[in-house]
Amino acid sequence: MIVLEVILLAGLIVTAVSAALCRRLLNTVIVYMAFSLIMAVLWSLLQSPDLAITEAAVGAGISGILFFLTLKKIHEIKGTRDE
Repeated sequence: MIVLEVILLAGLIVTAVSAALCRRLLNTVIVYMAFSLIMAVLWSLLQSPDLAITEAAVGAGISGILFFLTLKKIHEIKGTRDE
């Protein structure tokens, strides 16, 4: 159990650093969603299922969808200005 927690904590550090260093916005959103899913698993291991469900639903679910929609709108705006 301790080994799993250490691996997940290392994953959190890796995803946090890589999200900050990603150059493409789409990659950053995907890494952010991975961070939220790892955090949800950690909340579950800490026996806090309410926080785990909230983190999975809001962090990876709703926020991810909103980020994807925002990226789509940004690319639409850039496409109209180029024409």
